[in-house]
Amino acid sequence: MPELRSGARRGRAQANPVVQAERPSTRRRRGARNQQQPVDENPPPVTRPAERREEIGLVEGRGEVGGEENREGVGERMMNDCDSGARSGGKPPGGEEEGSTAPLPEKVQVSNSPVYKVERKLGKGGFGQVYVGRRISPINATDRTTGSSAIEVALKFEHRSSKGCNYGPPYEWQVYNTLGGIHGVPRVHYKGRQGDYYIMVMDMLGPSLWDVWNNNSHTMSVEMVACIAIEAISILEKMHSKGYVHGDVKPENFLLGPAGTSEEKKLFLVDLGLATKWKDSSTSLHVEYDQRPDVFRGTVRYASVHAHLGRTASRRDDLESLAYTLVFLLRGRLPWQGYQGENKGFLVCKKKMATSPESLSCFCPQPFKRFIEYVVNLKFDEEPNYAKCISLFDGIVGPNPDIRPINTDGAQRLVYQVGQKRGRLMMEEEEEEQPRKKIRMGMPATQWISVYNARRPMKQRYHYNVADMRLAQHTEKGNEDGLFISCVASSSNLWALIMDAGTGFSAQVYELSASFLHKEWIMEQWEKNYYISSLSGADNGSSLVVMSKGTPYAQQSYKVSESFPFKWINKKWREGFYVTAMATAGNRWAVVMSRNAGFSHQVVELDFLYPSEGIHRRWDSGYRITATAATWDQAAFVLSVPKRKPVDETQETLRTSAFPSQHVKEKWAKNLYLASFASPLVLLFSFFTLSLGVEHVCDFSRVQGCQDPSAWEKGLDMLQVQHLPLQLVGFSVH
Repeated sequence: MPELRSGARRGRAQANPVVQAERPSTRRRRGARNQQQPVDENPPPVTRPAERREEIGLVEGRGEVGGEENREGVGERMMNDCDSGARSGGKPPGGEEEGSTAPLPEKVQVSNSPVYKVERKLGKGGFGQVYVGRRISPINATDRTTGSSAIEVALKFEHRSSKGCNYGPPYEWQVYNTLGGIHGVPRVHYKGRQGDYYIMVMDMLGPSLWDVWNNNSHTMSVEMVACIAIEAISILEKMHSKGYVHGDVKPENFLLGPAGTSEEKKLFLVDLGLATKWKDSSTSLHVEYDQRPDVFRGTVRYASVHAHLGRTASRRDDLESLAYTLVFLLRGRLPWQGYQGENKGFLVCKKKMATSPESLSCFCPQPFKRFIEYVVNLKFDEEPNYAKCISLFDGIVGPNPDIRPINTDGAQRLVYQVGQKRGRLMMEEEEEEQPRKKIRMGMPATQWISVYNARRPMKQRYHYNVADMRLAQHTEKGNEDGLFISCVASSSNLWALIMDAGTGFSAQVYELSASFLHKEWIMEQWEKNYYISSLSGADNGSSLVVMSKGTPYAQQSYKVSESFPFKWINKKWREGFYVTAMATAGNRWAVVMSRNAGFSHQVVELDFLYPSEGIHRRWDSGYRITATAATWDQAAFVLSVPKRKPVDETQETLRTSAFPSQHVKEKWAKNLYLASFASPLVLLFSFFTLSLGVEHVCDFSRVQGCQDPSAWEKGLDMLQVQHLPLQLVGFSVH
């Protein structure tokens, strides 16, 4: 199955809504609540997956269709074929230090520590301020420059009212209890509360890598950066082995040891305030995948694309941030620097997705390119091969570890622990199982994607490349045949319709409006007990809204905004609403949410490309795609858990380069049915932009006298079709 890019996205700030409307409730019914409330809302999902896991066969196929003329197309599946269908079968939120007007104490003594005088400020991080502490207790000749009896220490202050201290001592203390003193992590000698501040007494360290780079005319030698890569990978491996990911890898958080000491060439990783567990401490299992587009943790310049998109942190994210750190130290700049404004996070993430490893490392030695390629292709729960990553840089550093600019003893121990000699491991050995799928290739593309759901056999018809003037003709003919519109989509200002006999609707109206959702008309139809059942937007800003009677909805609300309105969706989830339709027009989003939608849980996958990995993980947790829409920047997929479990929960997706008219017929032959589109320019069916032309029609039927009675319960119905005019940055096949 092709994967466009299943990592990434979104630091875009939420714009004010353009339109928000809600239909008053006409019948009272308690709606199911979504499970988890939002955590911290920084720039850019993390909604808890359902507990239920269903053992179901899931199929995602890929098909290619040659370039087809822009003629209007129609297809119909009737009830007169007798073929039987094949079926397939927490941590506290991170954030900036709030700051406090409470003065720092002049002297510090916590947990039986010596008394320290607070001197100059060393820096300020996301979770506190760090100062030099000079010991003023009696000094002995045996006192060392490091350790619990050191004359100078680092004092980290965090005010009791800061985000990390709302429930007592800072979260970072818990992390240091596990990680403090391991390879590459400074030791914490004392900690406690004094006045309004929680204080940690730590080893005094030297300059950060950013300081070294900045003080050396913004340059750093290739050998120095390669040594940093080797030792940083070994530090992350040790941290990951303890069950934590750092979450904020960057030059400012890598420090050298104190100058003039035996540790001055040793590398340390500090600031653990954003560290999270990737492994459950009680079960030793990997944490569950999740996405919350409204949550961002890290530093925009160095964060992984998955962090931008609010995906649960895992080991791959630290390594991706390290890759950006190495390129910055080597080249002095990253391609996404310089963005400003509210949409900075969104633009940075988009640029990261559009930058291939070849482009990012174009002025770097080959090992850096290979390291980047490896880390950006890691899966959510995949264990990185740290030893092989280290071996990439062997050819750059000198053969004598004693004269290297950075101490790499930790990395050497790591490699020997796995029974391999450094310098003999090549990344090509990673191909021993199967070729690794590349995802960020920096190449734009467009795709149609189709999704199929299990359903009883029924009559179905599709039309595509339909001009405005032809809509009435097709809908009237379909209504005469007992068909209602189940979904609509648009591409190049032409429309695509799916009409079938399985909607359950009793009546239907639609409006083609020059504006993106005509509020007055929608309100008028709500008064007549019609509800929005499908909608689509066109390139020129027009919209097609279909409203139906016979839906299960009890109340409905919609919002139009300039960016994907996840905060609003999350709010409505808590009120018992669920997303039932989505559309876009240009960069504008329209999301419709309804009460009594028949879902118990719902999540969103937001990406710049088709989020293959995320969708597969949601499938494994019992979710199925129920709505989708996309702009040229982003694609959103809504996945839901139905309250009433269908007989067959199988869902398939297919991606092709043109409208898959031939594939639809093949699916019909297997009892697979088209069900709905999502607009604009994204069709859950393949990569292709419809253009002007002649209409296409196809009509299929099936008789009730099928020789396989079980097919009535096992038929598949295509659920979502949307055309994705995405600026694809990668593509891979699953």
